[in-house]
Amino acid sequence: MKIRIKDRAEFRADKMAKVALATTSRTQLDLYCLEPGQEQKPHAHADQDKIYLVLEGRARVVLDGKEELLEPGEAVVAAAGQEHGLRNAGPGRLLAVVVVTPPPPHA
Repeated sequence: MKIRIKDRAEFRADKMAKVALATTSRTQLDLYCLEPGQEQKPHAHADQDKIYLVLEGRARVVLDGKEELLEPGEAVVAAAGQEHGLRNAGPGRLLAVVVVTPPPPHA
């Protein structure tokens, strides 16, 4: 399955948009679209790993209370149980590809 990721981007004025791109029994691929100032509040998943990869913009990612600044082409991995969150740290829009494995039960 070929996915033209940027063509699937959706932005919302009220909150971050999460676009499901693909899901299998073992993984989920999402696109997070954030306007300036929007965020995904820090949280944790007991049984899931999550990878954030920035495509456009600048992201501030929280991993267990520590912040990392990500530029396009940079990624971080949040292992199961690690607190993680994402915030648009730039003046423009943020696009980040997110991989979750295994996918959530509701996927």
